[in-house]
Amino acid sequence: MARRQFNVFNLSFLDVMACGLGAVVLFFMVINAQVATRASKANVELQAETNRLEEEVLDGRKKLVRVRTVLESDRSKKLSAEEEQARLEETLALLREQLSELDNRSLAQVESVEDLQADIERLEAAKERLASQTSEATPQTGRRVRSFIGDGNRQYLTGMKMGGNRVLILVDASSSMLARTYVNVIRFRNMSETRRLRAPKWQQTVKTVDWLTTQIVPGTRFQVYVFNETAESVVSGTTGQWLEVTDGSELTRAIDALRITAPEKGTSLFNAFKAANDLDPPPDNIYLLTDGLPTQGKTAPSKTENVRADKRRDFFERAIRELPSRVPLNVLLYPMDGDPQAPGLMWALAVSTRGSFLTPARDWP
Repeated sequence: MARRQFNVFNLSFLDVMACGLGAVVLFFMVINAQVATRASKANVELQAETNRLEEEVLDGRKKLVRVRTVLESDRSKKLSAEEEQARLEETLALLREQLSELDNRSLAQVESVEDLQADIERLEAAKERLASQTSEATPQTGRRVRSFIGDGNRQYLTGMKMGGNRVLILVDASSSMLARTYVNVIRFRNMSETRRLRAPKWQQTVKTVDWLTTQIVPGTRFQVYVFNETAESVVSGTTGQWLEVTDGSELTRAIDALRITAPEKGTSLFNAFKAANDLDPPPDNIYLLTDGLPTQGKTAPSKTENVRADKRRDFFERAIRELPSRVPLNVLLYPMDGDPQAPGLMWALAVSTRGSFLTPARDWP
């Protein structure tokens, strides 16, 4: 009987292998289908998240644009508000100036008719007395070459004696002579020259000098100096020279020049007193119109230097050393707010030189 040869690669083995391979293929097909489904689902979720983030970015950009727009609007409003504030401050200063002028004018308007009539009667009586005493008067009496008419009827009693053969009037023409407070000084200082010339405090100073010149008689030699950081005659080309009063035109010329001089810069009392000392022959009567202690000495301090009260007093004491000796100094002080030492020091200086001291009222002369 013939023996059959055994072969492992028979039909049954191939069937098993084919079934196993089919199972593996089926398994991979199932897995691949699930992976594709999950990937698609994840892709949809990621796309939705991406869209949401893009919308948030777009909203953020829109909000940023709105914020920038609001910021630019606020900046524009701030600039407009600052311009409006500057305009209102200038208007307020102008209104205060006008109010001051109206207050001065109203003093004469509030007087009753009876008071005016009484003043007229007293003036008539005084006129008659002067007429009766004309023949007994001194050679200088009644020889004034200029007159001054103030606002309203008032007596001009000052206690100051306009004596001497050589009279020097020193007028402070620094920025502080524009107003009585530092705030208003800064406002007027930044205005035009025309506005500075009309500042109430400066106008009062000019009127005071005008009144002083009416007390000067013919034959007197005089000079009017204005000073800030430097000192010079208000009449151009006459610094260091005495002017002699003849028909009064010299005094009028000086007052006209003072009216067109606008206050500016700092205050050097040292240079003012030195200019007085340089006059030859020296003055025998000095009138000083100022509003406080000096802010500098011989030279101007640096812009960064803070001029304190003790420093200003030191400037003042150094300036006194430049005064001509044995000459009366008459002080007319227009005090500034925030300078409490000035009245006492100026009064002591006037007394020590046998001069006089006066703080004019706001409606004088």
